[in-house]
Amino acid sequence: MDPAQIDQVRRFNRTVTERVGVLHDHYLGRGRPVGEARLLWEIDGRGQDVRRLRERLGLDSGYVSRLLRSLEADGLVTVEPLPRDRRVRTVRLTDAGRTERALLDRRSDELACSLLEPLNTGQRARLTTAMAEVDRLLTAATVTLDAVDPDQPDAEHCLRSYFTELQERFDTGFDPARSLLPDAGELRPPHGLFLVARLHGEPVGCAGLKLPAGAPAEIKRMWVAPHARGLGLGRRFLAELEARAARHGCDVLRLDTNKALSAAIGLYHAYGFEEVAAFNDEPYAHHWFEKRIGRSG
Repeated sequence: MDPAQIDQVRRFNRTVTERVGVLHDHYLGRGRPVGEARLLWEIDGRGQDVRRLRERLGLDSGYVSRLLRSLEADGLVTVEPLPRDRRVRTVRLTDAGRTERALLDRRSDELACSLLEPLNTGQRARLTTAMAEVDRLLTAATVTLDAVDPDQPDAEHCLRSYFTELQERFDTGFDPARSLLPDAGELRPPHGLFLVARLHGEPVGCAGLKLPAGAPAEIKRMWVAPHARGLGLGRRFLAELEARAARHGCDVLRLDTNKALSAAIGLYHAYGFEEVAAFNDEPYAHHWFEKRIGRSG
């Protein structure tokens, strides 16, 4: 890693924490640290699963429990077990909590204005554009890729969402029963693998890799949720699957796609895939691609 880049990240972190006031115990003048304020802001009117809330913020369970106890003692939230599963705790805002959250919103707006006010119009535009880019890149860095069983719930969620999107986008619709879908065994080691991308603990994408003996590796069922597009996940999936195929000893990587998926086609071209003659009888495919890859020891 470039030491100059590391130094820039650390300098940026110091500047931001100083300017937005998170170094103070009384964040936004409300008598509580930023951790409690941030947690309070995340709890909407319908209530939140405490486990999901913890995953969303990347906090350990003990710390979240302490924050919730403090907010509960102030009368801002209630924490109760879910009636249908008492192992799951839910947290909801009280009336006082909703009032406090609204006040935090107003003061956060005032803080944002104080950051922008000293700048001229051009500087404000540059700062907010840079912030949007930083937000996008930091979000991209938060996404994890994990190899899972294709029958795992997050994997099944991604595949259902993928098939639903294909049904909406293909001219002929999409029937999984007609497609050359790999069975689950083809996407389990040693015959293949299945990756799921998660953002704040929620599944936002998937991709499978078939590793047939004596034949090219093949990418199957790559999908990214609409709200997670623009984070570079498609390219990241391709890089990870290529590396895994190379480690397996493959020197050719294949995939096929439908003409309706123009963004995917553009990605494959940009990533170094070349269009080739049809290598399977996939009824929904119009384009077939291959890429030569290097073997890895």
